[in-house]
Amino acid sequence: MDFAQIIQSIAVNAIPLLFAITLHEAAHGYAARRFGDNTAYLMGRITMNPLKHIDPVGTIGMPILLYFATAGAFLFGYAKPVPVNFGRLRNPKRDMIWVALAGPGSNLVQAVLWAVLGYLLAGVGVEEKFFFLVVEAGIKWNLILLIFNLLPLPPLDGGRILVGLLPPGPSLAVAKIEPYGFFVLLALVFTGLVQSYWLQPLYVLFSQIIALLLTPLRMLVL
Repeated sequence: MDFAQIIQSIAVNAIPLLFAITLHEAAHGYAARRFGDNTAYLMGRITMNPLKHIDPVGTIGMPILLYFATAGAFLFGYAKPVPVNFGRLRNPKRDMIWVALAGPGSNLVQAVLWAVLGYLLAGVGVEEKFFFLVVEAGIKWNLILLIFNLLPLPPLDGGRILVGLLPPGPSLAVAKIEPYGFFVLLALVFTGLVQSYWLQPLYVLFSQIIALLLTPLRMLVL
């Protein structure tokens, strides 16, 4: 990939990715506040300012490493986790599920909104390719963040949802995986297992769900 392509790739992906990450983390903080924990609010993490959510390793280092390791075929990153004191939630075991779901939920909503924008741009006759590339990037990044974070592996959101759903014994056993979860995730990514058996099938599924959901809009504007 030459320098011009790199600049174009940054221009297309930067805004959708920043929105996807920022709203994901802010949604966790907002949900936590609604259920009784003000930690993220007091630390200024319920904000649209991306600088508050950027993690040097997850937001910058990991995507660059994956970009060169996979020759640009696969990219993934994460933001600085929003601090949540689960003990302050009104019903910790139940409410942690909703707090964890808030982040992926925000990505699903964003993916739908990017798809809506794409249909509207096409409907009014916009032909500039750049705008549609940005729309595609918005859908792609949000679906990737949604699906990756639903992986039932602590400390990902899916892991926290699993901990909240399981009875006390198994719940505690899964929670103990958290200190090693990041390394397990890296192993799954670099072996390609998570892409083949989790990301790709669910990406197709969620894409089809969004397409089905927006069928009336597509028929109306195209």
